[in-house]
Amino acid sequence: MSSSPGSRAAGPPPDAGLLSLYDETLPQVYGYLLARCGSRAVAEDLTAETFLAAVDATGPVTAAWLIGTARHKLVDHWRRREREERSLRLAHDEDVVDPWDVRLDALRAQQVLESLAPQHRAALTLRYLDDLPVPQVAALLRRTVHATEALLVRARGAFRRAYVSTGGSDD
Repeated sequence: MSSSPGSRAAGPPPDAGLLSLYDETLPQVYGYLLARCGSRAVAEDLTAETFLAAVDATGPVTAAWLIGTARHKLVDHWRRREREERSLRLAHDEDVVDPWDVRLDALRAQQVLESLAPQHRAALTLRYLDDLPVPQVAALLRRTVHATEALLVRARGAFRRAYVSTGGSDD
């Protein structure tokens, strides 16, 4: 069988649910990334990476999942960029001061966040890392505002307990 130019390679048909979710959430995901990175090209690349991750996802993919994945892709981008910039600085300046305490504290907080239950992690990430108001967090998590506020109280408590147990300060 010969393939003509412009014909699609044989393969499984695209998932209609994912295509629908793509159409519905593309502006949110792209807007989220563009607002945080300030570069259209980077936002487009990270949006593509986010939706490619959705194709490979084993669990259910929701708008909140996509935003969370976009956030992780953005953090990965920032880390890569920081590594590149640090390498350039080290090449030009041998007297670079590295704020280890701040970095270790941020790494500990990230590890604690990753150890929390998914609903606590999602609520805290949307509310405090993404700085969304509680009603918007509630909408993304498909919960009432009151239930989301209660979830945030429990999530903050769980985070605080886990953070202190790893040696972090309770300030």
